[in-house]
Amino acid sequence: MSAAAARGTRVAQGAVVLMPAGLMLFLGAWGIRRQDAMWRDEAVTYDMAHRGLADLWQTLQHVDVVHGLYYLLMHLWFAGYDATLRGAFGDAVGLRLPSVGAMTVAAAGVALLGQRLVGRRAGLLAGLTFALIPVVQQYAQEGRSYATVCALVVWATYLLVSAASRPRKGLWAGYTALMLAACLLHEFACLALPAHGAAVVLARLPRRVRRAWLLASATVLAGLAPLAVFSTRQSAQISWLMWPDPLQLLTFAVLAALGIACARVRIRSRGPIGLRALGIPLLLLPTLLLLLLSHVEPAYVDRYVLYYVVGFALLAGAALARLLRPAGERGQTRGRRLRRATAVALLPAALLPVNVHLRSPDSRVDDVTEVAHAVRAMAEPGDGLLFMPSRRRIWRATLPHEFRGLHDLALAKSPLASHTLYGTERSGDAIRARMLTARRIVVAGDPDDQPADDSDQEIAKRSTLRAAFELCGSREVRGARVMVYGRAGACGGSGGR
Repeated sequence: MSAAAARGTRVAQGAVVLMPAGLMLFLGAWGIRRQDAMWRDEAVTYDMAHRGLADLWQTLQHVDVVHGLYYLLMHLWFAGYDATLRGAFGDAVGLRLPSVGAMTVAAAGVALLGQRLVGRRAGLLAGLTFALIPVVQQYAQEGRSYATVCALVVWATYLLVSAASRPRKGLWAGYTALMLAACLLHEFACLALPAHGAAVVLARLPRRVRRAWLLASATVLAGLAPLAVFSTRQSAQISWLMWPDPLQLLTFAVLAALGIACARVRIRSRGPIGLRALGIPLLLLPTLLLLLLSHVEPAYVDRYVLYYVVGFALLAGAALARLLRPAGERGQTRGRRLRRATAVALLPAALLPVNVHLRSPDSRVDDVTEVAHAVRAMAEPGDGLLFMPSRRRIWRATLPHEFRGLHDLALAKSPLASHTLYGTERSGDAIRARMLTARRIVVAGDPDDQPADDSDQEIAKRSTLRAAFELCGSREVRGARVMVYGRAGACGGSGGR
């Protein structure tokens, strides 16, 4: 091969990785601030990451141990970010940059995986497809662990495919380490193991490769077991989960149907593990297994198995590579190729409204920043303050100064002092007595369409407001309702809207 040809090959190989990674980086950076809005789960990350290590450890004994490793990593990240970049970019950017980086690495891994399974063109299109999927862009801009888990599963899958071709102890050790890290970041990453196992079985790999995969999987599960056992003590944290969200199910159903359709395109795979043997199980099994588990105990949220989209991207990339092969290849006229290329190019344009929406505050269930500003606008110094229900106290975690001068009437111990996410509250009788000493109370609560908690504390709050106070004004904000209540004659200048 001439020097020029070798240089061209290197450029082409580099483009397979750099183009999807560059697109993912651009899409991750586009609108990352989201008007400085954060939603409640991101507020939890921000709060936990800014606690001292001793306080973080104590909190994990009571709550959120399943996210403990992620909070530790974010604590270390913010230690550097706050000292160097926070003044220029703000909290929201710092919270989301690690996820942007993780998804960029994931897009590069998907491209390399597609190249190894099928070829260079399929890898490039798989990486680009991955970056353009709306749900990928959503979690690339979210301060939670799901993007990092997805990246780890992608690269673990790449090592699995590599080890199947050339079994080496180093590759199996790397696969084990990456899968264990993914599972420790989020337990449901373990549902990628059955998908990998199905690929190993369907590919009819040699017995020594099957044994090596079984040993690696057993090591991962053994490493995860202590965390899984301990986390069962905190299972009440996901008691809010009910039957899966219809929109999330529809997203999975659409991608699954499209992925299976792409798998029907005639594709020649490279290596011992074929594209279909890996792509279809990775697309279907994690979600189906989580749905099956949800029949025993509700546990399905699409982000828990976000990595299923990797299976779709691999299948779609290979199908597109086949459909868009250069003119002159068998069965591919210039006109047919142009029509297909035009149809494919229109897909990102069709998704543009969805992608724009994902970068607005309205794309999440609530906006803690808007709630905090609404409280400050409606409150007067010395007002009482209630969160209804108590877990909405997380709304004050990122902007505590907006609540300064207000008296949290229900709070017994702060989140930090009690080593909890939301603090601990007084008894219902104690809350009622403290409410009756207040002239005005600002209530930050759920919208009217949300079910009311039936704890003694929440019943005491609602009954006392009805019996002894009148509504002075209210303001609807994204995912919340901020209200001002006053005793008779106290509503005069509340300015509620």
